[in-house]
Amino acid sequence: MKYENERRSFLKSLAGLTAGIMLPVPFSGLQGATSDSGSKAVYARDKWGELLPQRKFGNTGEAVTMLGLGGAHIARMPETEAEKTIERAIEGGIRFFDNAESYGNGRGEERYGKYLSPKYRDVAFIQSKSTARDGKTAQAHLEGTLRRMKTDYLDLWLIHAVTSPSDVDGRLANGVLDVVQQARDSGKVRYVGFSGHSDFNAHLRMLERTDLLQACQMPVNAFDPNYKSFITNVMPKLVEKKMAPMAMKTLANGGFFGGTSHFNHGDKPKIIPNALTVEEAVHFSWSLPISVLITGADDADMLSEKIDYAKRFRSFDAAKRNQLVEKVAGFDGRMVEYYKV
Repeated sequence: MKYENERRSFLKSLAGLTAGIMLPVPFSGLQGATSDSGSKAVYARDKWGELLPQRKFGNTGEAVTMLGLGGAHIARMPETEAEKTIERAIEGGIRFFDNAESYGNGRGEERYGKYLSPKYRDVAFIQSKSTARDGKTAQAHLEGTLRRMKTDYLDLWLIHAVTSPSDVDGRLANGVLDVVQQARDSGKVRYVGFSGHSDFNAHLRMLERTDLLQACQMPVNAFDPNYKSFITNVMPKLVEKKMAPMAMKTLANGGFFGGTSHFNHGDKPKIIPNALTVEEAVHFSWSLPISVLITGADDADMLSEKIDYAKRFRSFDAAKRNQLVEKVAGFDGRMVEYYKV
């Protein structure tokens, strides 16, 4: 009961923070989503069309679209579907594009280099990530990333997939953070951060060890507060430091669909559709103070579904968030979020 009360109190404390991170959308009775008052929102536009609603990106002064395209799935798709999905993202108002040197042994980045950068680099906020454990490897990863993506710079570069406090300590001792700082100072990278999904203690150690980083990617979903939680343990510190929280695994990377390995929909107990809808699940994550939700779409049509959810988004209040967390509390965390240690 004590834990449940602490969880409720924490989720309630986030109620006003999401509003603070969302950029105001002007309402003028023209095209766009319907506001609570019934008027029509006019979203920001660029030369390719209307953007999805934008959110503040930590203390950088940047604004990013609330939905981003994940690169791991781009690496796994047939090439024609990858091109179609990138085009669908631009058409649907997405301007945030995630990738990593490890996705498909560079295939994900190569596809951005072929289908995103040549035409859309000036409007795309592109991030990539490095799993390097030492500075020399990190530098090689960055050079390979820029070459494959056909760009002179990244908007965001992350120290990728930290797994434990000792992993963080080892990477920093071996010069990874030095290379990250040099990359930012040289202009090859505009902003820097880190990611991980295994152990929230790794994130806490990184936040203890350095103030250089400006963004953090981690699991953010309706089950997380029930099991080894990144939301309850890490997000308050990100907000305090004015860093940009980026949500991944908002459907537990298949875990909400009964899967127990990456990209897998399996036969284990299913949060979706047995307890939540997909829309409820992603709206829960958007109702927390995240800068962007990075979605791993299997194809262009699945991405279109997420774009529609973003356009329909209305923030859940604390009571609704707590209700959803409690609806899934009885599921086995070792199955749902199998990637946590």
